[in-house]
Amino acid sequence: METENKQKCSSCQCPRGKLFATNWLDGISSGNDFDVVEVVFKNTRTGFYTNPNRLDLKIGDMVAVEGAPGHDVGRVSMIGRLVRLQMKKANINSDSELKKVFRIATQNDLEKAAEAAAREEDTMIRSRKIAEELGLNMKIGDVEYQGDGGKAIFYYIADERVDFRKLIRILADTFKVRIEMKQIGARQEAGRIGGIGPCGRPLCCSSWMTHFVSVGTGAARVQDLSMNPQKLAGQCAKLKCCLNFEIDSYSEAQKKLPPKDVALETKDGTYYYFKPDILARKITYSTDKSIPANLVTIDAARAFEIIALNKQGIKVDALEETDGKKNEKPAYVDLVEQESLTRFDNSKRRKRKRNNNNQDSDKPDKKEKAVNNPKTEGKNDSKNGNDRNRNNRNRNNRGNRKGKPNQETSGKPKE
Repeated sequence: METENKQKCSSCQCPRGKLFATNWLDGISSGNDFDVVEVVFKNTRTGFYTNPNRLDLKIGDMVAVEGAPGHDVGRVSMIGRLVRLQMKKANINSDSELKKVFRIATQNDLEKAAEAAAREEDTMIRSRKIAEELGLNMKIGDVEYQGDGGKAIFYYIADERVDFRKLIRILADTFKVRIEMKQIGARQEAGRIGGIGPCGRPLCCSSWMTHFVSVGTGAARVQDLSMNPQKLAGQCAKLKCCLNFEIDSYSEAQKKLPPKDVALETKDGTYYYFKPDILARKITYSTDKSIPANLVTIDAARAFEIIALNKQGIKVDALEETDGKKNEKPAYVDLVEQESLTRFDNSKRRKRKRNNNNQDSDKPDKKEKAVNNPKTEGKNDSKNGNDRNRNNRNRNNRGNRKGKPNQETSGKPKE
C-alpha cells in the first residue's frame, strides 16, 4: 500500500506523506450520499468538486477535474457527508456553483501531469532570475503546473505589497502558459521545505498538517510557559503550531485550581499565589507577592480546604498537612532496574557464581576422599592418636612447672 501511494503521489502533485481525515462514516448506511468530493493537489491546495456522473470514487483515487481553463489532475482526499462538514468549516455554501469531476484519471492524463511536473524546477529558477532583474522584493518559493500543462501557479513570499503586473507579462511571454500568482505565509514555506523540530521529530507542517490555524501568545500563557521568543518560535520564525495542541487540556485543568488572587492565611503569616503545576494540580505559595520567599507547594485540594477555613475565620497552623501519613511521599522503587548502569553486570556476576557453585557441587570433597580411601585410613588414625598423646604430655608439663617443684633438684643442698 505504501508503494502504491508513493506512485500515485509522484504522478499527481499532492503532498507526500500527509495524513488526511479518516472516513469514519465508511460502511454506515447512507454515508456516501453527498455528491461532492474533496480533491487535494500540490502544496496542500484543496478544492471541492461535484460528481455529476456518479462515479464510484474512493479516497486515494486519481481524478481529472475541471480547471480554469482545461483540466487538472488530483487525488481524492475525502468523500461522503464528511465533505459537507468540511465545506461548512471552510464557509463554502453547498448550493454554490462548484467545478466538476470529469473522470477517473487515465494513463494519458497521468503522463501529461508527470511531464508538466518535470518542468516546474526549471521554471522556478528562471522566474527567480526574472524577478531579481526587475528588482522586486519577493521570493518565488515554488511553481505548480496544472495537469494539462496550460496553467502555472507561482507561490511567492513577500513582506510588503508587490506590484508584479510586469512580471506576469514577462512570465506569460517566456513560458507560453497562463500565469497565476499566489502568496503563501512563512508556515507554508517551512512545510514545503521541511526539517527537524526541537523535539527531534520532523516538522508537523511538513509531515501531516494540511491546514494552519493562527497561534497567539495566549496559548503560551494558558500553559504557563516562559515568554521566550527563541523557545516559542519555530523554524518559520512564527509561534509554534504545537502550542495549540494541548491548550484545551490546560484550560480544563486550570478550572480545577484555586484562583490566583486569593491569599492563604496561616498563624505564621499570609501566603500568596506564586506558581502552579497545572496538570499535577499543585500550587506553590510564597510569603512575598513579588519575589519567591519561603516557598511551599501544596495540592489543589488542600488549597481549597484552607480557603474554606479562612472564610470561616479560622487560620491553619501551616499550609502543609500536619498528619505524617498525609505528608509522607511514596518511595520510588525501580522495579525493573531501568536506571541502574550496572544492571547487566550484576546479572553476569550472578550467572558466574551460579556456574561456580554447580561445578563445586559436582566435585567430591577432599576429606571424603581421604576417609573413603582404604590405604590412608589406618595412617590417619595412628597420626590422630599420636597428636592427642603429644598434646596431653605438653599439658602435664605446663602444670608441673606451675604447681610442683622439680624432684631432681629439691633434695640436693645448696653449694
